Amino acid sequence: MTDAPTRVLVVEDDRTVAEVVTRYLEREGFTVESVGDGQEALARAHAQPPDLVVLDIMLPGLDGLEVCRRLRSRAPIPVVMLTARGSEEDRVLGLDLGADDYVSKPFSPRELTARVKAVLRRAGSPLGDIDHAGTIEHDGLQLDLGAREARVRGELATLTAREFELLAFLAQRPRQVFRRDELLEHVWGYTYGDTSTVTVHIRRLREKIEDDPSTPRRITTVWGVGYRFDP
Repeated sequence: MTDAPTRVLVVEDDRTVAEVVTRYLEREGFTVESVGDGQEALARAHAQPPDLVVLDIMLPGLDGLEVCRRLRSRAPIPVVMLTARGSEEDRVLGLDLGADDYVSKPFSPRELTARVKAVLRRAGSPLGDIDHAGTIEHDGLQLDLGAREARVRGELATLTAREFELLAFLAQRPRQVFRRDELLEHVWGYTYGDTSTVTVHIRRLREKIEDDPSTPRRITTVWGVGYRFDP
C-alpha cells in the first residue's frame, strides 16, 4: 500500500503565476488544486483539508491575511504566503497570524518548491537541531521546551512556532554566533533562500522578549557576522 500524494492548495488570482506554481509542484509529485479567490479557498479547504496551502496575500474580495487567519483558526494547516517584495508589514502580519513561511514576489519556482518541502518536513517531524525537553532560564527569560512556551519575567510571550524555534535554537547555543544563512538552514531547513526571513523573525522576537528592543541584550547582533544569544 502506497502513501497518498501530498495535497497542496494554491490560492493565487494571477492565472500565469498559479499555472507555473502548479506545474513545478506537480513535477515534484504533489497533487495540486488551484483557486483564484479567498472564499473559494476556504470552501475547498473546509471540504477537503489540504496538507499545505500556498497563499497569495493580494486576493480579490477576501485577502490572504484573512484567509490565513480563518484557516489557522480551524486547523494547523501549514501555510506558505506569497507577498509583494518589500511589503514587510504584510510579512509580519502573516507570520503573526500563523503562516509558516513567506516567499517574496517575484520568486523562483524552484525556491518556492524547496520552501514547501521544508515546511512539510518540519510539520511532519520537528528539526533535530532543537531539543524538545527541559527548560532554559536566564535573567527573567524562561523557555519551557516541552510546552513550547516562553515567559518574560513571568509573563507569557506570544511567539509563533517559528519564533519559538529560533529562540530555542539560539538559547541552547549561548554566545555562539550564527550567520543568517546558517539560521535559515538550521531553523527553517533551507539550504538557500531569502535571508531577510531571518531578519524579520529576529526583529519580531526582540519586540516580544527584550526589555528595550532598540538595545537588545538577549539576542545581539555581531556586526558583519550574524546573531547570538547572550546569557
